[in-house]
Amino acid sequence: MEDKKKDVGGRRKFLLQSGLAAVAIPFTQISCQNSIEKEAIVENGDSFEFAFLTDIHIKPEMNAPKGFQMAIDKVNELNPDFVITGGDLVYDIMRGNFDQSESLFTLYKDMSKGFNMPVYNCIGNHDLFAIYEESPESEDHPDYKYGMWERHFGDTYYSFDHKGWHFITLNSLDVTENKRYQGVFHEKQLEWLKEDIAKVDKSTPIIITTHIPMICTYSQLNGSEGSRTVNNASDVFKILEGHNLKLVLQGHIHWKEYGFINDRFHFLTGGSIAGNGWKGRRHNTKEGFVKIKISGNDFSWEYVDHGWEAERLKLAENNI
Repeated sequence: MEDKKKDVGGRRKFLLQSGLAAVAIPFTQISCQNSIEKEAIVENGDSFEFAFLTDIHIKPEMNAPKGFQMAIDKVNELNPDFVITGGDLVYDIMRGNFDQSESLFTLYKDMSKGFNMPVYNCIGNHDLFAIYEESPESEDHPDYKYGMWERHFGDTYYSFDHKGWHFITLNSLDVTENKRYQGVFHEKQLEWLKEDIAKVDKSTPIIITTHIPMICTYSQLNGSEGSRTVNNASDVFKILEGHNLKLVLQGHIHWKEYGFINDRFHFLTGGSIAGNGWKGRRHNTKEGFVKIKISGNDFSWEYVDHGWEAERLKLAENNI
């Protein structure tokens, strides 16, 4: 099985690679308590921070590049060790059109060079090429589904280590027979995950990133059909049983949601850079991203407003 482990590299060395609500509580900085189980000892000197940016939905229209640049500038100001994205980098390539789709990924890649730290990307549903029925390109196109992503960014699932923590980015997407996307971890990926996790000491703290949530309360709150989660998320949790899973980072819903499952692990749905398609809040969640601080075996987080709401309103007032 191909080893998909990535090297973090130097903190200042740009690396663009990948395989890369407030529901029950106020979204203020949260300090997460250690569980009583035995955990790896990580020296305080290895404390670090990283930023989690999801649902960027970059496109040329609606001042989206300006808004994304504001997020990049804010991340650089905070100066974390690296950035993890949560999928839906662009909007969108599901409906095909090769030239337009290629230009969207190129726009994202060019803008991401502005980060002063490594970037680890996760694939989202809007990043799947030509999967919808209306696409002028067919399944025979070499860039179909994951192909364009892999050509631009590499693997759609992979892992890397940083200062005693193990990070796993998963591909939570596939295509149905009727040409729609679905949330699922395919079998080849699950086999890779088993091999990857077998190399990780059971005391090592682990963070998973996925676009489609593995756990989400959207349907319960809104009375809607469908779970809004990965169909076989339980398979991943079973593979990680006995390991020190600390946190699941997820996107897709464009809201903020935090939970702690049975003193076992935390999950965090990280809002959205684009909000409601760059035209306001989605689910009353302000546009922003998550800053996560690791200290020993513990972590804390806060939601960071990159200023787009105020800027968008100013631009609208001036008819820009």
